Amino acid sequence: MSEHLLEVKDLSVSFATEDGTVRAVDDVSFGLERGKVLGIVGESGSGKSVTAMTLMGLTRGVNARFSGEILYKGTDLLKVSDNDLQSYRGQELGMIFQDPMTSLNPVYRIGEQIVEAIQAHEKVGKAEARARTIELLHQVGIPNPESRVDDFPHQFSGGMRQRAMIAMALSCNPAILIADEPTTALDVTIQAQIVELISRLKDEFQSSVIFITHDLGVIAEIADEILVMYAGRVVEQGTKRDIFYEPQMPYTWGLLGSIPRLDRPRADRLHTIKGMPPSLINPPEGCKFRPRCPHAFEKCAEEPALESRVEDPGHLDRCWLTVDYKRSHRDETISPGTEAA
Repeated sequence: MSEHLLEVKDLSVSFATEDGTVRAVDDVSFGLERGKVLGIVGESGSGKSVTAMTLMGLTRGVNARFSGEILYKGTDLLKVSDNDLQSYRGQELGMIFQDPMTSLNPVYRIGEQIVEAIQAHEKVGKAEARARTIELLHQVGIPNPESRVDDFPHQFSGGMRQRAMIAMALSCNPAILIADEPTTALDVTIQAQIVELISRLKDEFQSSVIFITHDLGVIAEIADEILVMYAGRVVEQGTKRDIFYEPQMPYTWGLLGSIPRLDRPRADRLHTIKGMPPSLINPPEGCKFRPRCPHAFEKCAEEPALESRVEDPGHLDRCWLTVDYKRSHRDETISPGTEAA
């Protein structure tokens, strides 16, 4: 049997605001196996980053409310105190944040920040921590790490800053690496390099990875299993093959259809999903995607459960449409040739 290093059960996260309660994450469950990559995809505001930050304990506050469980090696991280949670960050769970320019302190040298992260979790001297920092920078592909370790963040390019953030996240060899949109704002060549780097380092450090992105084209290169999130909920879940070859949720069709491809005729415009994501304060009744779904019908006024509607019991979705209807209509949204590479 596969071993789940991390199990998230019925996780809900809400925030009290002046306008009302924001249900940022709503009844989310998943497991992460050792050595595997879990991809979480969806539009901005779908709950991806809040889920990741909650795993790290970074959403705690007076206005935040939580329910469910986050079980890491049997320990519920939602019940761990703030002081004890510090020992899990870095050593057990590392995180690569979305924007390295705002995550790195601009007035401290790159090396100083990685050394500080190492010494915060391990009893090592500064010289040893610096030597390890140089080795980490070398492992993530920073040229001349012996000299560049003393550079400031503004002296690094965007791709190099992201590599430095990866080095910092891996500095204490965490069991789980959470990458929150690590390729955003990078050009496609650098994106490919970062994805390849994370995949290689996962094997070298024997880590599991949670890879968060809005781009299914990126997730196709690295993920073993994929969660598709919408309006704070998981709307489809399955292996990479499930999501790319047999997608069951019209929202997933829209995400797949918006991927530009080189192996089909160039369209005048990329496909888009009509409408806007719903308010998380006043979400629509029934299926949350119903106001934007061209296939919605009367039954969609009632929200479907996340369950398997196909032969594969691990492929789950939230959609009332029949499997036969989905197979005959999804190509209207997904152009031919959308299989994963």
